[in-house]
Amino acid sequence: MKWTDVTDIAIALASSHPGVDPLTVRFTDLHAWVRALPGFEDAAERSNEKVLEAIQMAWLDEVQD
Repeated sequence: MKWTDVTDIAIALASSHPGVDPLTVRFTDLHAWVRALPGFEDAAERSNEKVLEAIQMAWLDEVQD
């Protein structure tokens, strides 16, 4: 996975952090959690606030469905 795989990342985060409200996760923690996901292979510096916000919103959609 790469930073651009927002939906895949959101699904993985929902599975690896059940019960967590995505809106309560700080971007610094979200960044670390994404980088720790199995199969995630992208450079840390390729992330930015816009990418993290997109991941957070996709994750929110996942847990609300």
